[in-house]
Amino acid sequence: MSRWLLLPALALCAAGCAPRKAPKSYDKLLAANPRSILIVPVVNKSVDVDAPAYFLSTIPVPVAERGYYVFPVNMVKRVLEDDGLSDASLVHAADPTRLCGLFGADSVLYVTIERWDAKYVVLSTTVTVEFSYVWKDGKTGEILWGAHQGMTYTPQSGGGGLGGLIAAVINAAMTKAAPSYMPLARQANGAAMAYPGPGFPAGPYRQEYRRDLAPKPGAPPEK
Repeated sequence: MSRWLLLPALALCAAGCAPRKAPKSYDKLLAANPRSILIVPVVNKSVDVDAPAYFLSTIPVPVAERGYYVFPVNMVKRVLEDDGLSDASLVHAADPTRLCGLFGADSVLYVTIERWDAKYVVLSTTVTVEFSYVWKDGKTGEILWGAHQGMTYTPQSGGGGLGGLIAAVINAAMTKAAPSYMPLARQANGAAMAYPGPGFPAGPYRQEYRRDLAPKPGAPPEK
């Protein structure tokens, strides 16, 4: 057989033989059975010094909406500062059991801001946020869940011609001056915690607690 005839067959095999992505395992989460989550100050890898404070205001609601009690983040921040943990990096490096012991929490959620920036390129500004999430058990320190999520936004130009060019310049300047970080952060949090998907099952304060893990009627078995 000609090698040229083999190429389509090999391509089909590569597409059909690609390994299926393994589903997330929630065994440790189910065994730990946390009811409350301590959200600690975030580590900031961006150059925006205000990013942690802005981001921290976006995270409690989506976590609570998954059915877990969330300790007030500003109170948590103050208590940690009084305990000598004023730097977020120190908090993330501390023993999770110690952190949870300070508040009587079942678990702790760590978030790292990987990106929080607005870049101007050829008459447009692209706003990007990117986060890493790690949820740990407050008794054992084991990782219960993790995710990585990013979002970008680029405003549309105003059309063609000179008017469109002027509109593009204005839109880019306005976006650069006041980037839409908060809506993007909320979208990223929602996407990271969506279930089924990259997120986690409902907690004890939602009606579907423990029931959303059962396969839906007629659903094919996991391979």
